[in-house]
Amino acid sequence: MEIIWEISLRAIEILTLVFGILGITVSLMLLFSPNLAKTLSGILNRNISLDNKLDYVDKEIQIDTLIYNHHVLMGALLIVGSVFALFFFFFKLDVGTFVKVFVWQQKHVFIGEIIFNSIAWVGKIACSVGLVVGALLVLAPDRMRRLDKKLNVWFETKPIIEKINKPSHQLDTFFFRHPIPFGLFGAVISFFIIALSLMNLLR
Repeated sequence: MEIIWEISLRAIEILTLVFGILGITVSLMLLFSPNLAKTLSGILNRNISLDNKLDYVDKEIQIDTLIYNHHVLMGALLIVGSVFALFFFFFKLDVGTFVKVFVWQQKHVFIGEIIFNSIAWVGKIACSVGLVVGALLVLAPDRMRRLDKKLNVWFETKPIIEKINKPSHQLDTFFFRHPIPFGLFGAVISFFIIALSLMNLLR
């Protein structure tokens, strides 16, 4: 795991250096050739329409008919799966072993234990709910159907997507109206990023 961690850190350092070089390049273009920067911005600006793909995601899929037509089988499967998972969470799950596998630094062991214990409790609660739902499906499917209708809420996301999908050129206009301060600010930040990246790569 330490080798994977080192490779990931080195990749992040290289990417940081690349972004720093790109940032200082754009900043210098804003300072010395804002028209070229504006032309490049016009070339790189692209509109990608996701309407067709989002319409496919926004469709309602009815599965309750299948579940309630075979409510005994579905409830039994849910009960068996919930009991098996609860047995694992309460008797077989060793948080310490998981922490040793996924957390390789001693100083992060405590945080790792908190995370894995939280995940275990979420799993226990979810499996307990699954056990109740399975029992309702087997013994009282009509009551489960009424509860399902109360909890089933439709959220319309299309108006939100339409607002996000509106193009805005105010940010580009603001940058190109003040090229010198933004160019200087970007150049300073990019210089520090490049310096830090080189120091980490060369140490």
